[in-house]
Amino acid sequence: MQTWTLITGASTGLGVEFARLAARDGHNLILTARSKDKLDALARDLASDGRDIVVIPADLSRQDEVERLWAEASTDRRIDVLVNNAGLGSHGDFASGQTWAREMQSMTVNMTALAYLMKQAIPQMEAIGKGRILNVASVAGFTPGPNMAVYHATKAFVVSLSEAVAEELRGSPVTVTALCPGPTQTAFFEAADMGGVRLLELGKPMSARKVAEAGWLAARIGKRIVVPGALNKVLAFLPRITPRQLTTIIARKVMGKR
Repeated sequence: MQTWTLITGASTGLGVEFARLAARDGHNLILTARSKDKLDALARDLASDGRDIVVIPADLSRQDEVERLWAEASTDRRIDVLVNNAGLGSHGDFASGQTWAREMQSMTVNMTALAYLMKQAIPQMEAIGKGRILNVASVAGFTPGPNMAVYHATKAFVVSLSEAVAEELRGSPVTVTALCPGPTQTAFFEAADMGGVRLLELGKPMSARKVAEAGWLAARIGKRIVVPGALNKVLAFLPRITPRQLTTIIARKVMGKR
């Protein structure tokens, strides 16, 4: 039976780049996101080499849609690579910056959908004797983030879950990798209303292609954590040696707007 690569958030940004990398390496693809038109266009673009590509539109902020996605994706298919790339974030003060509905969407997409797909995928991967899970986290996962408190908290969840499950799977044919990029050239910042945030002025964001390549390679070799880019490595390391309150104060300034 053929094996397949399932990529969430595949319609834009990192998701598109992961799809291109997987296609380059000869993988059959299952692409999911909310926008069917964008997925269809990507599928047409990648279909020229004769690989099989399936498009399953789904809104991962709804648990019933997450469950439907897995059911459709795994029926008569064996998934040996799962890329949990879909993510949502929003900028603003926790108490008044966003509605609860929006915060719930972020938590469901970033945490619940990711964890559910992992939990379904791992037994199937173990049964076929191979599997790679790549979770897109963030350097935001290494520090509390005033002005994006929920987003940072969800990415801390992703980092922690990825490392813990990777250890549980030590010695098995399945690996888990957390990709922790910093600012990346995608549509995320516009969607999260991050125009004018000081963090984006610290340096030029990495290209989505370079970030995706770093994550894809790390997953292939079974590395648990990968932080692409020198500045991002510094941002990930500093919270380990800086007093937590000071780290949070600095994060508040960096995540504030001009």
